[in-house]
Amino acid sequence: MVKFSLSIKTIVAIGIGAAVYVILGRFINIPTGIPNTQIETTIAFLAFMSVLFGPVAGGLIGFIGHALKDVLMWGSVWWSWVFISLFVGFFIGLFAYRIKVQEGAFGRRQIIHFNIVQIIVQVVGWCFFGPILDIIIYAEPANKVFTQGAVAGVSNIISVGVLGTILLVSYAKTQSKAGSLSKEV
Repeated sequence: MVKFSLSIKTIVAIGIGAAVYVILGRFINIPTGIPNTQIETTIAFLAFMSVLFGPVAGGLIGFIGHALKDVLMWGSVWWSWVFISLFVGFFIGLFAYRIKVQEGAFGRRQIIHFNIVQIIVQVVGWCFFGPILDIIIYAEPANKVFTQGAVAGVSNIISVGVLGTILLVSYAKTQSKAGSLSKEV
């Protein structure tokens, strides 16, 4: 039998992360002109939390935060996009988890790695899986959902590329670099 447990720190991060996701999604977004598609800071925050706390926390923050945001903003949940937030949080956390910002390292190589990962994950999520789920679950017209997915994907890639990178660089600067402490003799 496989035992699975989350640390208290991760559970708290999921709760706080989901709450911040809701607040950012509710109050800090820019309309794109495409129906129900905004430029959001939530995905940058989700990417940041996914790198710090890993794939399970990232996925749950995306899932819970997006579902709660939808309920508060629209009165119902648009499940296809909620699952994409889970997908994005999980896979950014999975593939970018080896970036050790907690050790004060987030230089050029880590920035490039992080952004390659987030671009691939978001293209697959928003431009492919999201529209397909919209068609399967809600019988939405293909041209509409692929346009929405492409706009959401591009705006989220830019949001994470700019804001997510700034958050990670700023956070890394607050951490002690590995081996930076030395013993006086």
